Amino acid sequence: MKYHYKHTMLRALLFFSISLFAFCKKDGNKIVPDTSYPQYGTPFAGVPNTTDAIIYQVNLRAFSQEANFKGVTAKMDSIKSLGVNVVYLMPIYPVGVLKSAGGLGSPYAVKDYKSVNTEFGSLEDLRSLVNAAHDRNMAVMLDWVASHTAWDNAWISNKNWYKQDVNGNIISPAGTNWTDVAALDYSKQDMRLAMIDAMKYWVFNANIDGFRCDAADFVPFDFWKQANDALKGITTHKLLMLAEGTRNDHFKAGFQMVYGFNYYSTLENKIFGNSNSVTLLQDLNTSEYATALPGSQVVRYITNHDVYLTDGSPVDIYGGKTGSMSAFLVTAFMKGVPMIYNGQEIGCARSMDFFYRTPIDWTTNPEMKAEYKKIINFRKGSDAVKNGDLALYSSDDVAAFTKSNANQKVFVVASFRGNPTTYTVPTALKGSWKNAFTGASVTLNDQLFLQPFQHMVLVK
Repeated sequence: MKYHYKHTMLRALLFFSISLFAFCKKDGNKIVPDTSYPQYGTPFAGVPNTTDAIIYQVNLRAFSQEANFKGVTAKMDSIKSLGVNVVYLMPIYPVGVLKSAGGLGSPYAVKDYKSVNTEFGSLEDLRSLVNAAHDRNMAVMLDWVASHTAWDNAWISNKNWYKQDVNGNIISPAGTNWTDVAALDYSKQDMRLAMIDAMKYWVFNANIDGFRCDAADFVPFDFWKQANDALKGITTHKLLMLAEGTRNDHFKAGFQMVYGFNYYSTLENKIFGNSNSVTLLQDLNTSEYATALPGSQVVRYITNHDVYLTDGSPVDIYGGKTGSMSAFLVTAFMKGVPMIYNGQEIGCARSMDFFYRTPIDWTTNPEMKAEYKKIINFRKGSDAVKNGDLALYSSDDVAAFTKSNANQKVFVVASFRGNPTTYTVPTALKGSWKNAFTGASVTLNDQLFLQPFQHMVLVK
């Protein structure tokens, strides 16, 4: 049995080597498409450009009472109604049991890169979810965990694929408390090929449209470059690649999008938590884009699965429902790709520990969801907001900026304080405007008096 396993592995690695380089094979000037696996379904032609992307993160253990793929598929129209065009699923793979961190185990402790967690359903259920999203003109991204595996992943038998201490013991990722996972060693070329092959598996077998790559800073640049180049060889697909990381080389490695960690920490901790000047956000529009390439975008958010667990819900950390709406409006319109974590659109305040099933009560705060729809759908239909010139007019207490092109000028103003504030209107913004959501006429004079966390979108 042991010999049969090794023989199978050698054959598989030979296949990985061949398939990896298939993307760069050329017949004259013609690129030969990657054919690593038979293609399930028809590749989705509606994958948005990064400037148009609006991402919705799904925690499968929280999204529905069923806590499975079918529960998401059943509510796909509701997701679509927000104006979303990218659905991002947290890890869908079997979860390790050995050294589990508790509860149902971390979804980021992957036991098998090429299987579906039966907790969530079957491969056919996942395909149905993807088909339902595609039918509604939404792309689907999977969460990819390249830094580490579960301790009972089959790969663990290849000890040299993992990082080890001086005594030869496999270790967890350095500098973390992630004791439920084992760190992979990216100096091993055969492991790299197996990882890339597993990523390709889902593109072909579930017809997905990209990956959000977890803990991307823990994985070396040259692997991400290798993986992104290989995935680009799947010429039948337009894939979105998002790096959860802060390193300045992720765009160069081929990712179109990276996480706005500094944006979130400035918004949540410095501005809302410690009442620092709102103008701090403006500097991030330069620093977070310092290494950007054409098409590069920073993904910005007011919460996600990690910070919801550690910091609390948006209604808790941004001063209530109105404060969280003010924070989201600025985040969605100022710069970058907005990302929504399931439940924030209805002001969910319950615990969502992704080690457990914590179903969201979708009946709460319908007025918040209505406002989310207005904000997102306006952004979706406004080329000025998505691609227009940004001019910044914030004060210490108020976020204020315009986005404009030849056809439209949009003025966003939002108080980030829980007390009434007065905003001095710059000369360039005085005059007649129209409320983007109500159509009411608004005249801006010398000063604008704002109630706690009041926010508005004006157009002309």
